[in-house]
Amino acid sequence: MTSVSENMEVQNEDSQMSKCSDSTPVISTTSASEAATSELFTGEMSGEEHTFDWCDEDNDNTMETINKNEPEIEVTDDRPFWANKIEYLLAQMGYSVGLSTIWRFPYLCFHNGGGSFLIIYIIMLFFVGVPLLLLEMAAGQRIHQGSIGVWKVFSPWIGGVGYSSFMVCFIVGLYYSVLITWNLYYLIQSFQSPLPWALCPLLRNSSDFDPECTRTTPTVYFWYRHVLKATDEIEIGGLPVFHLSLSLCVTWFIICISIIKGLKSTGKMLYVSVLLPYIILFCVFTRSLMLQGADFGLKSLLATEVSALYSLEVWRRTGNHLFLSMGSGFGSFTAISSYAPRSNNCIMDAFAVALLNLVTSVTASMNAETVKNLVTTGVLSSDLRLPESLYQHMSYSYPTWFGNLPAGAKSMVRPYLSNCDLAEQFKEVMKGPGVAIVAFTDIVFSFSGSTFWAIIIFVFLVTMGLSTMLGIMQGIITALQDTFPSSRKHTKLLTVSVCVPMFLGSLIFVKPSGSYYVNMLDDRWASLPLFFILILENMSMAWIYGARRFLADLIITLGHPISPIYRWLWCFVSPFVLLILFVSTIINLHLHPITYLAWNSSISDEITLSYPSWAKVLLVLLIVVTILPIPAYFLYTLLKVSFPASKKNSSATVIFKHEAKVEKPIPRPRLHVGQNQKKMNKNR
Repeated sequence: MTSVSENMEVQNEDSQMSKCSDSTPVISTTSASEAATSELFTGEMSGEEHTFDWCDEDNDNTMETINKNEPEIEVTDDRPFWANKIEYLLAQMGYSVGLSTIWRFPYLCFHNGGGSFLIIYIIMLFFVGVPLLLLEMAAGQRIHQGSIGVWKVFSPWIGGVGYSSFMVCFIVGLYYSVLITWNLYYLIQSFQSPLPWALCPLLRNSSDFDPECTRTTPTVYFWYRHVLKATDEIEIGGLPVFHLSLSLCVTWFIICISIIKGLKSTGKMLYVSVLLPYIILFCVFTRSLMLQGADFGLKSLLATEVSALYSLEVWRRTGNHLFLSMGSGFGSFTAISSYAPRSNNCIMDAFAVALLNLVTSVTASMNAETVKNLVTTGVLSSDLRLPESLYQHMSYSYPTWFGNLPAGAKSMVRPYLSNCDLAEQFKEVMKGPGVAIVAFTDIVFSFSGSTFWAIIIFVFLVTMGLSTMLGIMQGIITALQDTFPSSRKHTKLLTVSVCVPMFLGSLIFVKPSGSYYVNMLDDRWASLPLFFILILENMSMAWIYGARRFLADLIITLGHPISPIYRWLWCFVSPFVLLILFVSTIINLHLHPITYLAWNSSISDEITLSYPSWAKVLLVLLIVVTILPIPAYFLYTLLKVSFPASKKNSSATVIFKHEAKVEKPIPRPRLHVGQNQKKMNKNR
């Protein structure tokens, strides 16, 4: 049985430009099963000699070295596949575009230079995001393994990357299900008129409103005091909130039912959980464009601050959001792609997912105006009607109009108006996942038929969250099935065995202080392990396995040339950007105090508090635990190589060679996995 190094021999004497991976020593440790998987990955070579020197000048001639008349690989494994390309794309897009795209992008865009943030986001998306997305998709569909199995094929020394991705998926799944739970509870509460967050509640046995509500807005009060029942600080404990616990149980029941029959049930669920949100988003976006002042909102969104383009902090925040919102590094892209045919055009898929993520982010950042509605409904006098030319020159017409109003009129209008300074508005706005919920509860009042729009909007948020959660669960279930192949015959039992413990673990986030834990994990924990995972994924492919070799595999699989620019991006641009983001994130955590926004019931407002010492220790512990499998598996592989006893008791093959001195490859017949493989096994 041959190893990865023996199956894909390449020449490197003709070009100095291919030194990215050719001069790297390869130490390969493969068991019998891993060697078979590696042959699947690289065994599609014909009996002729093939040279893959990936330089610009010979890119056009590469396909001439491939014998196109060879039969395709015969696969006899029992791995299921997506029913069609549509379900596969829905799974990738639904996972990539989630709730963080809705609430995080608008806040970051307005708070980090507007158009400058968009420019930085687009640059990083196409020069770093898309190549890494393509890497995970191509690896998954080529090897037909989840995250744990894929990276062992690239290099056994970093096999722990898959286990770290699995742990990140598991922890994120715990608190992401709570985000869906919050929206599901709001959806249930929307089936009444008037909406429960429209007015402040009355005190018990009194006709007066609750003073805690009158000091703030009804929507904010409803969020903190009715939905979350939030405590004043994270140290205050308490049992899980009953109504949120019920909603969480329903959420996990829907998730479990959606994936209990494998791809058959998941694929059907995706038609609802992915297509429905975009239909609703398109309707809301169209309705927003019909409102007066929409052009002003777009101009404010796209206004560029040149200074932000040179700010390392803005680049760091943009990079954090890009990878957290797209979902690279979780292993879910690899898992979803592992059920796709090997000949699937993953390059087009990667661009489609990235573009959809970008379009959804920008679309979700639209806003609307309120004064016109107040006049129309009779809340304000018709004498205060805005001039028709106001929206044509908003920047100077509005201040002129407001300044010419009588003092009495100003006092009448001012309670209904908010600060027009966008920078000040976004300093005052809430942070964290709850900002989307409170913002949407405010938005529904600007439309006639607020109950109808509340139902529509929260159906949109619930289904969008479910589509992302299905992708997260796919990354968990696939990894377990690949590690324990016998569990594939008991998919229902495995699904229930995963969902029930995750439901119980999620209960900690529906406690009165649970939202503070959600914010801590989402803001402070997730980015650091993800950057570390992505760096190792990138380096293992580009510098250990070889970016040139990986592109050669893709050319054979897809049957057409691929631009060599991807090799340069994988070898140099992506590792450099990821390393800068990783180091800057560590520096940011060290220099800036770790704080959170807490609800202060005495003043009915959010205040900034520092996390207690035990919370900081918990944060560091979670980061270490998620990264620990990587060095642990490295030591495990080192022990297998170092001690002869371990080699005698295993079927591992250890090969040490320097690729730069490899002679021309010996012609090998193309590997067929099927009857030929069975005959080989019988002869042993």
